[in-house]
Amino acid sequence: MVRRSRLLVLSCLILVSIIVWFVNFNYNNPYLLKATYTLIALAVIYFFFEVLFVELVTNRVKDSKTRYSLRKIISILSIAVFFLVSISIWIIETQNILIALGLLGAAIAFAIQDIFKNFIGGIMIYLNGIYRVGDRVEINQKFGDVIDISVFYTTLMETREWVAGDQATGRLTTIPNASVLAGTIQNYTKDFTFMWDELTIPITYDSDWKEASTKIIDIVKKETNQVSENAKKTMEKIEGKYYFTQRSLDPAIFMTLTDNWITFAIRYVTEVRTRRTLHDLLTRTILTEIEKTEKIKIASTTLNITQFPPINVKAEK
Repeated sequence: MVRRSRLLVLSCLILVSIIVWFVNFNYNNPYLLKATYTLIALAVIYFFFEVLFVELVTNRVKDSKTRYSLRKIISILSIAVFFLVSISIWIIETQNILIALGLLGAAIAFAIQDIFKNFIGGIMIYLNGIYRVGDRVEINQKFGDVIDISVFYTTLMETREWVAGDQATGRLTTIPNASVLAGTIQNYTKDFTFMWDELTIPITYDSDWKEASTKIIDIVKKETNQVSENAKKTMEKIEGKYYFTQRSLDPAIFMTLTDNWITFAIRYVTEVRTRRTLHDLLTRTILTEIEKTEKIKIASTTLNITQFPPINVKAEK
């Protein structure tokens, strides 16, 4: 159903056109005649764009962003067409018409530059495969999983922000496609769906660091063996597409001596979407194994008092 507001506006335009035509019929003024033609053109343009096209075509589009963009484009086109028709009615000299058309083109280009950039960005996303639906990306410091790519916008299921460990926040983020033209896009799952992660564990100096290193690396190798094998196979498949220097995908431990403890930085490969889950599993397994022996102790910030000053106690009578 056509909305009553649009029908009311159309009826008013037709009524005003009739009134102006009637006045011109009695006075025969060239300016009134041009005004009549202008009002009739306005009524026809309004009927075609705002009533016929919007109500019968645009409102059937289910996606709200696409519907909004179409309405914006229709509104701009209707204004442009009315401006051209008005020029042809009121301006007779060709030179003046060309100047007016140039000003109109500049105004339209300025008005729709963002829409045009978003449209070109959408084409680049599809042609170059910058990211696809399901990829985990970072765009303009916004992290999330791509859940929709439309002509003008990309929608992300947001991750991080106030939630740690790459978990979803439940908030949807809409990003203009023009961001791919001038910004940096980080894609965590394109072709290679793995990443390196690190787990840091402090060990006291009186612990058996050799035994700790052996136990920890055995646990990490056992829990990440399948992931490492899958990462190696994936890397071999894409070697023809990308240049890779030799990188080890096996778990490793890097030790650092500090003033308080020995830091074990455990490096391993994990799938992007299960990084937090694997991190938690390794932490629990390592702690459980360390609790079984007294030779290894987890370090923490403590203060050891090695000597007390002499204390004199006087008893009062």
